[in-house]
Amino acid sequence: MATHVSQDEINALAWRACDTFRGAVGPSEYKNYILVMLFLKYMSDQWKDKLEEYQKKYDGDKQRVERALSRERFIVPAHCDFDFLYSKRGEANIGELINIALDKIADANKAKLENVFRGIDFNSESNLGETKERNRR
Repeated sequence: MATHVSQDEINALAWRACDTFRGAVGPSEYKNYILVMLFLKYMSDQWKDKLEEYQKKYDGDKQRVERALSRERFIVPAHCDFDFLYSKRGEANIGELINIALDKIADANKAKLENVFRGIDFNSESNLGETKERNRR
């Protein structure tokens, strides 16, 4: 059974997520990091929902599921979704993993996302601090 999450809980979670970048990233760049992560989460959730829907609809027929997914609004390649990246959050190279995922997503969605992630570097020492601090964020 699904747990109901209130709007206040969602707001509090979003605010805490934003706090991780506040003060570390300049105000002009701050919105870019937050919006990219929110967009990645949105795309990942949509992709996961469609994957489950198609697996049920096509009774697990992998080829039909992949074909249906290929027609979706956005393509999320393997190991590029928010859940995968979140599972790697303790890795020393998490910024690099995020950058790689964003590059793969942009390549898979060239017509729609070309240059959207340009200039966003989750491995940037100048924007996000030294490795230990950057990885904490």
